[in-house]
Amino acid sequence: MSATTQPRLVWHDVTLFDGHDTLPEPMAVIVAGDTIERVVPMRELDPNETADCQPLGQGGVMTPGLVDCHTHLVFGGSRADEFERRLEGASYEEIARRGGGILSTVRATREASEAQLFSLARPRLEALLREGVTTVEIKSGYGLSVADELKMLRVARRLGETLPVRVVTTLLGAHALPPEYKDDSDGYIELVCREMIPAAVEQGLADAVDVFCEKIAFSVAQCERVFEAAEAHGLPIKAHAEQLSNLGGSAMAARHGALSADHIEYLDEQGVNALRESGSVAVLLPGAFHTLRETQLPPIAALREAGVPMAIATDANPGSSPLFMPTLMLNFACTLFRLTPREALAGMTAHGARALGLHTRQLGRIVPGAPADLCLWDVESPAELAYAVQPGRLRQRIFQGQRSLHGEPSHDQTQH
Repeated sequence: MSATTQPRLVWHDVTLFDGHDTLPEPMAVIVAGDTIERVVPMRELDPNETADCQPLGQGGVMTPGLVDCHTHLVFGGSRADEFERRLEGASYEEIARRGGGILSTVRATREASEAQLFSLARPRLEALLREGVTTVEIKSGYGLSVADELKMLRVARRLGETLPVRVVTTLLGAHALPPEYKDDSDGYIELVCREMIPAAVEQGLADAVDVFCEKIAFSVAQCERVFEAAEAHGLPIKAHAEQLSNLGGSAMAARHGALSADHIEYLDEQGVNALRESGSVAVLLPGAFHTLRETQLPPIAALREAGVPMAIATDANPGSSPLFMPTLMLNFACTLFRLTPREALAGMTAHGARALGLHTRQLGRIVPGAPADLCLWDVESPAELAYAVQPGRLRQRIFQGQRSLHGEPSHDQTQH
């Protein structure tokens, strides 16, 4: 059934979180095709207006489909051994400097075929879908060669073509220094700028470019070279920055109009002001903070006071955040970072969409004209999604106007 012949849909008496706030009274939501047509208080709803609508639900809490704006879902291998070593006292940085960390995943990812990487990544992504995610960003960064980075991006694209989810791909070639460039970081950055980015653009595989600006990765100057190459090819930029130290990567990224600066535990006042001035999103990753047992909190109060939008994401990856439960991140954002439940949920809807540059389409909102990506939850208030860590509360997941829960056919398949 095509979107043009798809019946209009209606939900009644829902408690509505519209992407920014919880509306104060029961609402009705009407969807036409793949777009939200109307959001109206129940007391104002004319029954004749929905006479031709298919009723899909009554009661519960409706939110926008969740937006997971920072993940590393495509990878080979496991880092469970490093988990044990960290518990025995080794730091993330120590493990990385000894050839573990990212480079151990690089070895396993390079050895895996595209088919193997797809088979490994699919259940990870399906876990996010079961938790209400309708838009996800997937980064490369575990190939660190032109061929292997493109391989990862092709897998990410295929995931979006196979499952009912919007996949945004990000080229993270400047994630770590590969072994073959061990003593030539500038040479590797040259490869990223002159070969990797152009190849990804030519093949239509990248929607954005990311860097890891950190003392165990790449300098501010090197990351700026990557940003300039991305800008020359028309790609938006973002940065892993201020996770382990304060190098000023976030401020530099903001000067280049970055969509987001992510992690930012060591962000200072200058960096906060730079994000505010540029309109960049601060992406908070409490899963990595939790897994690495960090103690340096992001500057939440300063970001809040400055009005910098704060997004929340899983950072789902094999090393620092092997966590694939978005609502757990809502809880962590509140318990570890002291966000309010409203801030946390906005961080995984409207602000998550902004971090991907999709806010201009009203993605992550429940307003007329927005994409019909919706979740209906079996809870009584939106705060419950952050309060309790409890799977199985998702009653309905709507992607592009069509009901799509785990195990059901993809969006394209349901049209035939």
